[in-house]
Amino acid sequence: MGELSPRDKIEDAAGLREHFGDPLRIAVELMKPRLDEHHKRYIRNSPFICIAAAGSDGQPALSPRGDAPGFVKIIDDNTLVIPDRPGNNKLMTYEKLVQNPKVALLFFVPDVNETLRIEGEAKLVLDAEIRALGKVGSKLPPAAMVINVQRVFVHCGKALIRSDLWNPGKHAAPGAVPTLAEMARDQSITPITLEDAQRQVDILYRETLY
Repeated sequence: MGELSPRDKIEDAAGLREHFGDPLRIAVELMKPRLDEHHKRYIRNSPFICIAAAGSDGQPALSPRGDAPGFVKIIDDNTLVIPDRPGNNKLMTYEKLVQNPKVALLFFVPDVNETLRIEGEAKLVLDAEIRALGKVGSKLPPAAMVINVQRVFVHCGKALIRSDLWNPGKHAAPGAVPTLAEMARDQSITPITLEDAQRQVDILYRETLY
């Protein structure tokens, strides 16, 4: 298929409302400026989140974060702390937020169809006391994000219901998705065998989670 050149498209907020209509009243009413006990229960039980940030050029970055349920720490009704964990050091999300502090978070809880959305501003901090909130054994996180919550709301479960995300019977068949080792072998500029790539992945996952 060639390049798409749609002639009929939406280009402003007025066009959005004209096409889709008004939002559901209850959806608007559930948007809150601070965390309440319902929101906190989501956060305490969530082992996986996605973080979106956009730099000064407006280009967004989206990255996953995961750990034991409750790894995102609740300080008060408007403050969260997310511990950093060792990664690949591309630092794409962090590069965005040091240019522009605006972030959005999406919290998942396994076997729950609704998700929790948070919008606010983030700071990347190095204070040992704050980093210690995410300490695992003797290992301190290299940094932590402090999130100032400005808007929070639950997102309905239609997307997860349509995708049947939590149904093991719908999981991808073995071999349907390429492994990281296969992609490293085929996409790296530096030549590497599949065996060496898999060995490096195994070390990465076994020895550098924290």
